[in-house]
Amino acid sequence: MNYSSFIIKILGKPEQSFFDDNIAVTEIIGKFGQFQNNNKNSDTIIHLSIWGNLAYDAIKYYKENDYVIVEGYISLRKPIFEELHNTNKKQVELSVFKIYPFSLNNIQQGRFDK
Repeated sequence: MNYSSFIIKILGKPEQSFFDDNIAVTEIIGKFGQFQNNNKNSDTIIHLSIWGNLAYDAIKYYKENDYVIVEGYISLRKPIFEELHNTNKKQVELSVFKIYPFSLNNIQQGRFDK
């Protein structure tokens, strides 16, 4: 079983896209928050894919430099820019089924006000 949960720091702005049948997907590049970067060659980057109604919530509530707790299924995929890296490394991807706030930077600015 590869269902796991992690604390992730969001590295970039979440990006949302849509498929032909109006299914939303939000993609986030993140970093494992619990690792210290003692080894410069260690890959702690993860690609998050968030689908459906949860994708709308992720784009609405989470921003760059926020920490989130995510649960989902791990898979490996070819890097997006494989021709630039010229390596055979695989990129870790997590299909997110649950996402929770852990440490948000702008909560006092009313991001959760209704």
